[in-house]
Amino acid sequence: MRVVSVRGAITVEKNTKEDIVKSTEELLNELLIKNNIHNESVISIIFSSTKDLNKEYPAFAARKLGFVKCGLMCFQEMEVENSLKKCIRVLILFNSNKKQSEIRHVYLKDAIKLRPDLL
Repeated sequence: MRVVSVRGAITVEKNTKEDIVKSTEELLNELLIKNNIHNESVISIIFSSTKDLNKEYPAFAARKLGFVKCGLMCFQEMEVENSLKKCIRVLILFNSNKKQSEIRHVYLKDAIKLRPDLL
């Protein structure tokens, strides 16, 4: 087993608790499925969100999905001129038999603009 990381991002329709939670759950579920990640293998999850998303912590959605034994942190994304708005980004560190090169990163909705190389 080794520690590997996976990245992802998603844009949110509206700055509401419901949309933030729903979008975060969608992103996490897609990352879990595409990388065969089980909750007990997760070491930590780091979230960032743009400053225009302030109605809920993305970590709230992770707790709802059962991530209760790993570390969760939320940060405000650095604001860069002309950057993507209403965006949640995530970095998951987990134990796996996979090589880092086998990991599938997930960028959903308008966040695909962040990683067009993954298309």
